[in-house]
Amino acid sequence: MTRRMIAPLLFGLVGVAILLSLGAWQLRRLEWKTAILGEIEARLAAEPVPVPAAPDPVADRYRRVRAEGALLTGELHVYTAGPDGKVGYRVIAPMALPDGRRILLDRGFVPIAAKNAPRPPGTIAVTGNLVWPQEGPARPDLEANIWIARDVPLMAEALGTEPAMVVAAESAPADGPTPLPVTVAIPNDHLSYAITWFGLAVVWTLMTVYLLWRIKRRTD
Repeated sequence: MTRRMIAPLLFGLVGVAILLSLGAWQLRRLEWKTAILGEIEARLAAEPVPVPAAPDPVADRYRRVRAEGALLTGELHVYTAGPDGKVGYRVIAPMALPDGRRILLDRGFVPIAAKNAPRPPGTIAVTGNLVWPQEGPARPDLEANIWIARDVPLMAEALGTEPAMVVAAESAPADGPTPLPVTVAIPNDHLSYAITWFGLAVVWTLMTVYLLWRIKRRTD
């Protein structure tokens, strides 16, 4: 090996090492993300349990629950798209549990024309999931009662409830808003990223070998 080949060889080895380490990191991220998605899917499909005494935003996120109680007066309306793609509002109402606690209930979707339609209070039974959505800090138009994001702490303050929200998947009676069950769409593209980095490592290796071959030919 000539001196002229040392620098390209080191450059090639360092480049390949970096690309391989990036590919390995993406594989670790893939394993981590797959575990998270598996846990979320298991929680969404689990047998429903009563609402925990002190719902935790981390430990109880997406936990499937059932609750019976009383719908109280007052609603908050969150601008959103409905099942058919048309825009309307999520109806967020306060719900009193039998033990006296009050929580937020995302009852589901109503079209724009039904925003202010009467929805009298009464007893309700729901099955759904606990959520603490992270939809952005957009401030609501309180005068028009139009919210852009489900800000649980702010909504709880507005309706006088605990900062916990159940998103209904089923409710009885079923003559209210159309439920919008929780769905989670978390991208998991780490395998394709890993393949890209490993592919670049192969290309870098071939380019390094070719460069060393060219240098060797010139010096022979």
